[in-house]
Amino acid sequence: MVQKGFPDCCHFISFNLISSSNCCSSTGTINDDGFLKLEDSTKLVGVQVILILAYSMIILFGVIGNSLVIYVVFKFKNLQTVTNFFIVNLAVADLLVNMLCLPFTLVYTLYGEWMFGQVLCYLLPCAQGMAVHVSTITLNVIALDRHRSIIYHMETKMSKDMCALVIAITWAVSSLLALPLAIFREYGSFDLSEDESIQVCAEKWPESSMNGSIYSMSMLLLQYVLPLTINSVAYIRIWKKLKTHMALGRNDRHQRRKKTTKMLLTMVVVFAVSWLPFHAFQLAADIDGSLPSMKDFKLLFTAFHIVAMCSTFVNPILYGWMNKNYRTAFLSVCKCHWPFSGASRSSEGRDTPKEEDRVCTECKLTNV
Repeated sequence: MVQKGFPDCCHFISFNLISSSNCCSSTGTINDDGFLKLEDSTKLVGVQVILILAYSMIILFGVIGNSLVIYVVFKFKNLQTVTNFFIVNLAVADLLVNMLCLPFTLVYTLYGEWMFGQVLCYLLPCAQGMAVHVSTITLNVIALDRHRSIIYHMETKMSKDMCALVIAITWAVSSLLALPLAIFREYGSFDLSEDESIQVCAEKWPESSMNGSIYSMSMLLLQYVLPLTINSVAYIRIWKKLKTHMALGRNDRHQRRKKTTKMLLTMVVVFAVSWLPFHAFQLAADIDGSLPSMKDFKLLFTAFHIVAMCSTFVNPILYGWMNKNYRTAFLSVCKCHWPFSGASRSSEGRDTPKEEDRVCTECKLTNV
C-alpha cells in the first residue's frame, strides 16, 4: 500500500512541516524557531542496532531462500511445472523486494532523509511498487490455476507458453499500477533552519492531496483486500472438494494435491497475517491525519514494516518444510555445494564419491 510522501514498500515516514506539504524525514514537529524536535526512538543507538540486525537477517534469509528456489526449479527438470514456474515468479518478486526495498528503508530510517539522488527518487518507488504487485497477483494466479484444474476437473494443464504469457502480463499490469509512484513525485531539499537542510523525495499529487489518499486506498484494496478475498474463496472451495474426494476413497493423486494445496494455502495465510498489522496501521494513518505526528509513530511504522517484510523469506522455508520435492532438491544442492564435502568424500573411500555424485546429479522428484 502507498503512503503519501514515500515509496510503495520502502514506506518513508512523512509529517506536516508547512501547511499540507509532506516531506520525508524523521517523525517530529517544527517549533516556532524552525528547529526540528525529534520524537521517535529510532535515534537511540540500541534501537538502531536492533533495526540493523532485523533488516539484515531478513535480507540474508530472503536472498538465500528465494535464490535457492529459483535455482532448484531450473536445475531439476521434474520441478519444472506450471505451478513451480509461478512460484519462481513469486520468488523473483520477493527477491526484488529484499534488494530494492529493505536496504533503502533501513538507511532512510537511520538517517531520516533521502540520500540516494534524484534518479533513484523516481525509479525506486516504481520498482518497489511493481515488485509488491507481482507478489500479490502471482498468489492469485496460482490460486485460480489450482481452482480451475481441481474444481472443474480440467485435466489439461496450462502450457508453458501460456504460463510465460501470464507471467509477462503480471509484470506489465504491476508496472502500470506502480507507474503513478514515478510520475507524481518531487525531489528537492527542505530547509530545517538557516544552517540545516534535508533532501526530500516525496509524492506530489496534482490539484489536491486527496488524490494521494484515493490512490493509497485503492492500493490497499488491490494489494491486500482483493487478493486475500480471491485466495480465500478459491482455496476454501478447493479444500472442500479435496476433502470430499478423500472421504470417498484414498487416492495418491488426491493426496498429493491435498498436500500441495495445504502448502499454497499456508503461503496465503502467512501473507495475510504478516501484512495485516502494516495495512491496518496504514489505514489508521490515512483516516486520522493526526496519527503521524504522535510520539514514536516512526518506530511503530518500522516495526510493522519489519513484520510485513518477513513474508519475503518465509515461503522458501514453507516449501522445504511442507513439500518433499523441494526438500529433496534443497538437500541435494546443499550436499553438492557444501564446502567441506570434498574433504569428507576423500576420507571415506571409493564408494562414497559415487553415492554423493548420484545424489547431486540424480534428484528423483515427482511433479507437484
